[in-house]
Amino acid sequence: MKAPVSEQRSLLDLQAADTRLSQLGHQAKTLPELKRLAELKDQIGTVSHRLSSVRGELEDAELEISRVESDVAVVTTRMERDRTRLQTSTSTKDIQGLEHEIASLLKRRSDLEDIELAVMERIDEINARLAVVTEEMGALTAEQDELRTHRDGSLLTLDSERKGVQLNRDLIAGAIGDELLALYDRQRARYGIGAALLTRGVSMGSNVKLHESDLARIRLAAPDDVVLDPDSSCILVRTEESGL
Repeated sequence: MKAPVSEQRSLLDLQAADTRLSQLGHQAKTLPELKRLAELKDQIGTVSHRLSSVRGELEDAELEISRVESDVAVVTTRMERDRTRLQTSTSTKDIQGLEHEIASLLKRRSDLEDIELAVMERIDEINARLAVVTEEMGALTAEQDELRTHRDGSLLTLDSERKGVQLNRDLIAGAIGDELLALYDRQRARYGIGAALLTRGVSMGSNVKLHESDLARIRLAAPDDVVLDPDSSCILVRTEESGL
């Protein structure tokens, strides 16, 4: 293949743009914030589960104390009713029955109040744990929000540079012939690099000094001949620095 020397040399600028685009893409995928955000996602999921569990405990305890309070109210109402009947009753049998029932109700209310106290203490303990887990969740989400802000800022900066490099890349590519550009793109897709400078006998594509036989063959090539690096298979761009 033949191509104008100026176009071959433009391949170096094209390769530099493509290399920078690859670097920017790698940077965007490996931002330090991304690893920590992934860790935070798992941690927040774990803490969220704990938070739901503690809240469930609190709801159960609050329902239990509501039932106990309701039972206390029922017992108290019955005691008041029995005491009223006791004051008006003239039957010894009824009086004895009422007194026995009132004593039983007093015992029942005392037991309920003990249960109520125990549940209230458990609610205090649950609330304490809830406060700790809530604080932990708040710290994690605050860190997550801060990291997201940093990540978005970094991605915005990288994307801005990427657009500029891509625009420059398109301008460079637009000045290169279709056949040469297709070869460059094909070699870059296959081998990772499309073009490199040959400087003082060393291919910058492989960073290896070419054998004398390869250099002799390249010396015989016309300036507009497109030559490939025998090691990296990229297009070798020859300049005054090539040492030919």
